[in-house]
Amino acid sequence: MLHARSNRRRLVAAVTTVLAVTLGAGALTVPATAATATPAAQTADAAATTAAPFAYPGNARLLDAGVKGFLTQTVGSNIKRFAWYGQDSGQGYTGPTYLRSTRTNDYLIFKGHYQITIRDLKTMSVRDIAIDTLTNTPVYVGSAADSVFTTSGVDFHRHTMTRTVPVAGLPTGATAITVSPGTADHALIQFTVAGVAQWGLLNLATDTVEEIHTREAGAEIKAVSATHVAWTTGAGTTTPAIFRLNRATDAVEEIPVADAVSNDLKVSLVGGWVVYGEANGATALEPNPLHALTAYNPDAEGEKTLTLLDHLTSAATAGDGSVHVRGGSLVQGEGMYKITATGNEAPAVVLEATTGEATRLTVTGNDVPGTVDLDQNAGKAKFTWNLSRTGAEVKLTVRHTRTGKTETFYDYPQSQASTSFDWQGEYNGDYTWQLTATPLNGIGSPATASGGFTATRTPKPHDFDDNGAPDVLLRDGSGRLWRADTSYDTQLQADPHQLIGTGWQVYDRIEATGDIAGSNVGDVIAREPSGALWLYQGNGRGGFGGRTKIGTGWQAFSQIAAGSDLTGDGRADLVATDKAGDLYLYPGTGSATAPFGPRKKIGNGWGVYNQLTAVGNVAGGAAGDLYARDTAGVLWQYLGKGDGTFAARTKVGGGWNAYQHLVGVGDANRDGRPDLVGFGTTGQYLYRSTGNWQAPLSGAQLAALTFGGGPYNGVA
Repeated sequence: MLHARSNRRRLVAAVTTVLAVTLGAGALTVPATAATATPAAQTADAAATTAAPFAYPGNARLLDAGVKGFLTQTVGSNIKRFAWYGQDSGQGYTGPTYLRSTRTNDYLIFKGHYQITIRDLKTMSVRDIAIDTLTNTPVYVGSAADSVFTTSGVDFHRHTMTRTVPVAGLPTGATAITVSPGTADHALIQFTVAGVAQWGLLNLATDTVEEIHTREAGAEIKAVSATHVAWTTGAGTTTPAIFRLNRATDAVEEIPVADAVSNDLKVSLVGGWVVYGEANGATALEPNPLHALTAYNPDAEGEKTLTLLDHLTSAATAGDGSVHVRGGSLVQGEGMYKITATGNEAPAVVLEATTGEATRLTVTGNDVPGTVDLDQNAGKAKFTWNLSRTGAEVKLTVRHTRTGKTETFYDYPQSQASTSFDWQGEYNGDYTWQLTATPLNGIGSPATASGGFTATRTPKPHDFDDNGAPDVLLRDGSGRLWRADTSYDTQLQADPHQLIGTGWQVYDRIEATGDIAGSNVGDVIAREPSGALWLYQGNGRGGFGGRTKIGTGWQAFSQIAAGSDLTGDGRADLVATDKAGDLYLYPGTGSATAPFGPRKKIGNGWGVYNQLTAVGNVAGGAAGDLYARDTAGVLWQYLGKGDGTFAARTKVGGGWNAYQHLVGVGDANRDGRPDLVGFGTTGQYLYRSTGNWQAPLSGAQLAALTFGGGPYNGVA
């Protein structure tokens, strides 16, 4: 009696835990419309149904199916959820929970440590069957239809809502007994006798085990119908096999199955049709002919092999013989499909519940901006596209509209339904992009998306081909003008040189000015000894258009420097010193015909300098700066105030007379600050900006900007 009372307390606690409601609120009740609506039959190729699909819980596997409702479990959760067909809401349960059904009614089975509970979902009444997992008296061995089965020693019992009866016909010495659903009339029973695995069918009308067969090694009984039994062998191999037994004749035939890797082959019977497919094809990373849900019937009238769905994750058979499959169709999308027999004709397939997701891989969105500012983040941008699922080979093509330059990127997202690419901008202007996502599982055609964006960058004084990298202009002894496009890894160097043109020996001064004509690319001015000043507008492709005369009398100036915004208006300006040593400012206008406004004298005594270089905002101040080298080789820094004037000079250093030319090339090493390059008889050297006006330049770093066609008598 003490033992019985102790068990009773534990029983109450166990039942409370098993039946705890963890989803929704209140007790499970039968809705007024609990019966499943009967839609018109639909084949795999049809699309229309007479009943609109209801909502299926996303990312949930189908555990069991009944005639009135179904049981699911969300991936990663320990909660089982029962819902009625046709309704979006449901009830959640923790602990082992099973749904079983007859032809007309469903039952929930709850397995606790000390009892098994049967709940009749028509009347909501319950029955408890005592068990004890500590003493194994009795032992729960399975459930089917409206029943729970237990063993106790040699006793084998069936428990329903109203009775407990012994089961007859089990061979003497049977052990390792398990019972699982078969049909509305028979449960599947498996057991071992003297080390030999066997199976049979338990007649639910007579409570007797019948149709006993030996189960060969490696065989897994998968499905039972009123006419057939199906099993598989070779699980986890590349040669799975499916066999179908005719219950009337015991004749066994092998179902033709493609040689393919199989780890979780789902098999059901719809009448005489064997319905099979490898689970989880939607997330597979390679094609597999077993991904599709396939139906085969050697007795079919017409086609014997049919494709019902494009993939599946799980399947369950209800007591009325219908098979419910969580899967997907390229035509109708993801959800739960009901498959019913129509004799030897093709099974009917109806989408009864939908997740609202497409089976076909699709591109669902992106964050590609309409405009990318190349002055930000060193011209880098991250583009992301969202996909409807994982497992794709993604190809991105980005094309610059004006130049036709095309870049191609690849990605293989496997753990997340998105793909991202790091893009390094080069040219200003319009770009188009094309994204192609090819499903790795081979289900459906590639998904595509396309669009465009515009890249912007403030004009750089020495960027003539609009790629963001500084260019250097070099004039050789025969008057040919070359453009050296630079690149920087650990050293500043020139890519292959481009010949701009010939006849440039007519000029005694060539100066890169930045964008002074409003074209958004760098321009060049050239002065003849007569004093005529000419403008060559950059064409953005590394060359220049025809020249335009923009002034005369410029022979009066001994030094000219251009390319920096000195006035803070966003336009490049020019300064020049005349032979009297006066310094003049020519503010930029942005006009191609008159690029400079009236000059303004901003200093005197500048005759001591033999070179001026506009270097941009090299010292981290308010505006563009100016460097001046005196005849003794000392380099001086003039910090721009932003109003066209400069602060008092500060000394940078001596020894700069080793260079024939000092060129403010712009941002040579891509750190966001403009730099300085010295061209001497022994080579070229890069001086990187520090952004600190007190020590504005780093030490000399050897560069490689010229080639064997020199020497060069003009550099800009």
